[in-house]
Amino acid sequence: MYNRLMISKRENKKAWVVAVDMGYGHQRTAYALRDIAFGGRVINANSYEGIPRKDRRFWQQTRAIYEFISRIKNIPFFGSTAFLIMDKFQRILAYYPKRDLSNADFNLKNIFYFIKKGWGEDMIERLKKNPIPLVTTFFTPAFMAEEFKYPGHVYCAVCDADINRSWVSLDPKKSKIKYFASNTWTRDRLKLYGVNKEDIVLTGYPLPKENIGKNMEVVKEDLKRRLINLDPQKRYRKTYEPLIKGELEKLPERSDHPLTIMFSIGGAGAQKEICLDAIKSLSGHIKNKKLRFIVAIGIREELRKYFSENLKNLRLDGWVQIISAITTNEYFQIFNEALRETDVLWTKPSELSFYAGLGMPIIIAPPIGSQEDFNKKWLLHVGAGVPQENPKYTDQWFFDLLNAGDFAEMAMQGFIEIEKMGAYNIEKIISAERIK
Repeated sequence: MYNRLMISKRENKKAWVVAVDMGYGHQRTAYALRDIAFGGRVINANSYEGIPRKDRRFWQQTRAIYEFISRIKNIPFFGSTAFLIMDKFQRILAYYPKRDLSNADFNLKNIFYFIKKGWGEDMIERLKKNPIPLVTTFFTPAFMAEEFKYPGHVYCAVCDADINRSWVSLDPKKSKIKYFASNTWTRDRLKLYGVNKEDIVLTGYPLPKENIGKNMEVVKEDLKRRLINLDPQKRYRKTYEPLIKGELEKLPERSDHPLTIMFSIGGAGAQKEICLDAIKSLSGHIKNKKLRFIVAIGIREELRKYFSENLKNLRLDGWVQIISAITTNEYFQIFNEALRETDVLWTKPSELSFYAGLGMPIIIAPPIGSQEDFNKKWLLHVGAGVPQENPKYTDQWFFDLLNAGDFAEMAMQGFIEIEKMGAYNIEKIISAERIK
């Protein structure tokens, strides 16, 4: 895929976009950057064509451990203890008091131990044959590129609201890796880790361009229709009419879709019981066609079977929709299309936290890991999300928030406060690289 000798001038001016196939976060981030990807393809550092067996095995072991511990997290003692041990190595330290956090931790030193043993060298040697800019959504490929002397510029796109020390090289002052910061929190955190400020660009998280539009025409139209569903008593609209008019102009008389919740289940499938409890609680509203429920399950066949078996006796007449696909690219396409007719997104605080920027309130499922704790903290700080209450009583607390106009307020907060043009901003930087 990378060692073809016939390279058009147009393709030669694009970038290698590199992700990892471990959960959906890094791949979802890379999918939004596919327009700048060489050949229109995102490279997965852990599963590309021709990857050496030893590299593939190492990545597989890492992924299997993470997914296993994520699934057993709620098992008393054994699961919780295993998760605490794993999370300790991913822990994000408190921001205050501000201090020098540039010293490498054990986890980072361990990563570099394996890189210096040759982990990732094969991929970098392949990419060197066409040394265009390299954009990665995971820090390890960036380290590999620097260790094995990749001659092009190396960029790392941050896909969380805060990050641990592992995102930055052993010696940050000497490193040439440039960072696309997702928000001001990651920008300031990178500085504490010792990254030179000229190597940090505050681009915002790369949201899908198809949900934004070149001039934000898509996201604005979707939010207009969403606000109608999110404020049935018109409480928010009456109070904040000047704000809405200033940002969105005139709202339509009615929405083009029924009130819709999407529950997005992470790659490890750890939230499936929460989702099922919520559907059961809301089943009366769904049967009466007052509410549509979308379950986004990704590419895991076992999750499709789980919901098929557990929903068949509820008789919800097609108003519960399961979206899945064979490949992640297909899934992201379907997911982004479904978002346009989604009013509330229910998810753990993963990279999807940034999707509140689409003007979509987020119900925050329990976080998994330190980075998701900080994503949750950021969402609450922005005012674009609310922690879930007991899913067995969703029919009560969900409609209390809806009728009070709280979801409408969260939607506007996310739209106004969160940078939406991240993908375009990154594309401009890479375009400038092409001119050089």
